[in-house]
Amino acid sequence: MSAVTPSPDVSPVSAATTNGHFPRDQFCLNLSTLPDASNFVLKSTLKSPHLLDSPTGFYSGNNVLNGQFKKRPRNMSQSSGTDRELSNEAQPQGNGPTSNDNRSNPKKRPSTDTIDYPRRRATIACEICRSRKSRCDGSRPKCRLCTELNAECVYREPGIKLDAGDKLILAHLNRIEGLLQSNLMAQTTGMGIASHSPAASNSTTEDILGRSSNLSLGMLPLNGALNGLGTWSNAPSNISAMPKIHTTPALNLLQWPMIRDLVSRPYDPQVLLQLEMSREPLQLGTSLSLDLSNTATYVQSFFERVNVWYACVNPYNWTSYYRTALSHGFRDGPESCIVLLVLALGHASSAGSISNQPMDKDPPGLAYFAAAWALLPSLMTRNTMLSAQCHILASAYLFYIVRPLEAWNLLSATSMKLQLLLSAPGRLPPHAKELSERVFWNTLLFESDLLAELDLPHSGIVQFEETVGLPGGFEEEGEEIVGRDELWYFLAEIALRRLLNRVSHLIYTKETAMTSTTATLEPLVAELDFQLTQWYEGLPQPVQFPHSRVPLSNPVQTVLRLRYFACRTIIFRPYILAVLNDESAAMDLTVQENCRKCLEACIRQLEHLSAHHAGHLPYLWQGALSIVSQTLLVMGATMSPSLSALLPPPHQMDVIISDVVLEIERYSHLAPSLQLSAEIIREAEERRQMFLRSAGLRV
Repeated sequence: MSAVTPSPDVSPVSAATTNGHFPRDQFCLNLSTLPDASNFVLKSTLKSPHLLDSPTGFYSGNNVLNGQFKKRPRNMSQSSGTDRELSNEAQPQGNGPTSNDNRSNPKKRPSTDTIDYPRRRATIACEICRSRKSRCDGSRPKCRLCTELNAECVYREPGIKLDAGDKLILAHLNRIEGLLQSNLMAQTTGMGIASHSPAASNSTTEDILGRSSNLSLGMLPLNGALNGLGTWSNAPSNISAMPKIHTTPALNLLQWPMIRDLVSRPYDPQVLLQLEMSREPLQLGTSLSLDLSNTATYVQSFFERVNVWYACVNPYNWTSYYRTALSHGFRDGPESCIVLLVLALGHASSAGSISNQPMDKDPPGLAYFAAAWALLPSLMTRNTMLSAQCHILASAYLFYIVRPLEAWNLLSATSMKLQLLLSAPGRLPPHAKELSERVFWNTLLFESDLLAELDLPHSGIVQFEETVGLPGGFEEEGEEIVGRDELWYFLAEIALRRLLNRVSHLIYTKETAMTSTTATLEPLVAELDFQLTQWYEGLPQPVQFPHSRVPLSNPVQTVLRLRYFACRTIIFRPYILAVLNDESAAMDLTVQENCRKCLEACIRQLEHLSAHHAGHLPYLWQGALSIVSQTLLVMGATMSPSLSALLPPPHQMDVIISDVVLEIERYSHLAPSLQLSAEIIREAEERRQMFLRSAGLRV
C-alpha cells in the first residue's frame, strides 16, 4: 500500500515529510486543568507523532512548544512517589551530539540525563505530609502531624506509585476541599469566603494557592453535610468521575421555573433512555456487498479525519495489519475486524455528517461495518487488547449512526476486558501498553459522555484512572507509514472531560442542586472557571482556538471551542436557575455577571449551528442534546426581565431559536431520543411566543 499524506486542512498542523515518511520528534504539551501553576503544573512530555516545524509560524515565541523537547519516559506511570517531573525547558537547537543522537534513532529510549530525578525521601511519608510537603516522621499508626491535626493517617503501600498526573489530581482535590473548608470556617466565624475566590479576590493567585494549600484533607469533616454540598462520608475518592446521580441532563431543565411552562406535560428526564431501549434493533443484512476497490481512499480518510478523535489505530503497523487481514480474506481474526472497521469509519468520514445523508439509503460504511460485526462474536470472549480495540472502533461507528445505547453496550464489554487486563501485573504484554492507554481513555471518555445524559450503570472503569498513564506516542515498527499519530485533540479532551466530571460532582449532584445557594456556590464556580481558563491557556498553539466569533476551518479547533463553551455553560448554569426562582437575585452584581457568562456561552454554541457538523462523527447525539439544553436555557432567559436584558435583541434571539428548531428536526429521524427532543423544542418555542405576546412583549 502506498503511503498516504494527510490533508493539511484537517490536521492542526502541517508536518514536514521526508521521502514520503513523517519524521518523529518530541514536543511538550501542557494540558493540566489544575491551576496551581507555581507548584503543580502538569508537564506531560510526550513523544511527538511528527516533526513540529510549522510553516505558519505557530511556534515562534512560544515557550511551551518551541524547538526540541525532552522525551517522556515510557514508564512514566511507574515513576517514583517522590516523583519525577520532566523539565519543560527547551533543548538547545543546533548540531550538538544530543540533537544528532535524537534524530538518528527516533525509537531510542530517553536517557537518564534528560530527566531531573529529585532526591528520594528516606522514609515513606503519609498522604497528609505529602500533601503539605512536610517531613513525615513515619510513626505508626499515626505520625506526629496527623496526631496533632486529629486526622486519619494513611501511608501509601510500597509499590503503589503515582505519576505526575496522579499527583496533580490529588493536589487539586486537596485544593478544592481547602476552599470548602475555608467556607465552613468562614461561616462559623461570620465571615464570607468571596475574597478567597480566584474570580473575586484582590489577592494574587499565588496568595490564594498558598492559603488553600495549607488546608489539609485531614481537617475536613468526614461525616454529615457540608454547607449543602453533598455528604462527604459518601463522597467518591475520585471527583473526576461522573457521579451516579446528578442533574446535568438536558431534560432536567424542563423542571425549572418558567422553562417548565414551555411544555404541555411533564417529562421524566429518563424518557430518552426508555426510548432508546425500546428502539428497533439495528438491521444488518447479509446481502451487503463488500467493495474493496476504494480501500486506499478510505484508509487515508480515516487517518486524516477519524483517528484524530480516537487516536486508537497505530499508523506505523497498519500495513502489517492489512496484510494479515488480506491473507485471511477479511473473514476472521482481530486484524480483519480492525481493518473493516477502519474502512467503515473512513468511508463515513469521507461522506460528511450523517445528518446530510439521504434517509432512504444505507449509511456510508455500513457494508464494511456489517462484515466487521459478523466477526465480533468470535472476539467477544477474547480478553486481548486487540479485541478491546475492535470494540472501541465498532462503538465509534455506532456513535456515527446515532446508536448511543448500542455503543454503550460495546463500551461496557470493552470496560470489562480492560479491567481484567489491568487488574494484575503481567497480564498485559509490554508492547500493548500504549494501545491499552488509548483504549482505556476512549472507553472512559465516551462512557462519561453517555452518563452525562442517560441514567446508565457505571462500568467501574474509572477505578483505574489513577493508575493508567496518558498516551505518549506509538513506536515506529519499520513499516510503511500511512498517516500521522495525532494526539493533541485526544489529550485535550481527556483533560476537559475530567473537568466536566468535576463540575457534575461539585455542582450537579442531587443534594447540591437542592440545597446550594449562590453564596456557597461562588467559590466553587470561580475555581472551576479558573481551571477551564487554565485548560485553554495550556493548549498548544496549533489547536488553541481563538475566542472570536469567526467560524473556523480547522475541525479540531472548532470542536474544542464548542466543548469549551459547553463546559463554561454548565459551570455558570446554577445562577440562571437562581434568577428564574427569584427575579430579585439578579440585583446581586456577582449573580448578574455569572448569568451573563452563562448566556454568552450558550449563544456562542447556537449562533453558528453548522460548526457542530465538524464533530458529527463522534459527537452528533451528544452535541444535539447539548444544543437542546442551551436552547431551553435561553428560552427561559427571554421570559425573565433581568435575564433577557443580558441577551441579544429579541428579533436576533427569535432567529437563533428558529434555526435550532429546524436543525434538531433535521436530526430527528436518526434516533427516537432526538425525535422527542425535536418535538419538545418546537412546542417550547410555540409556547414561548405565546407567552411573550400575552406579556405584551410581541406584536
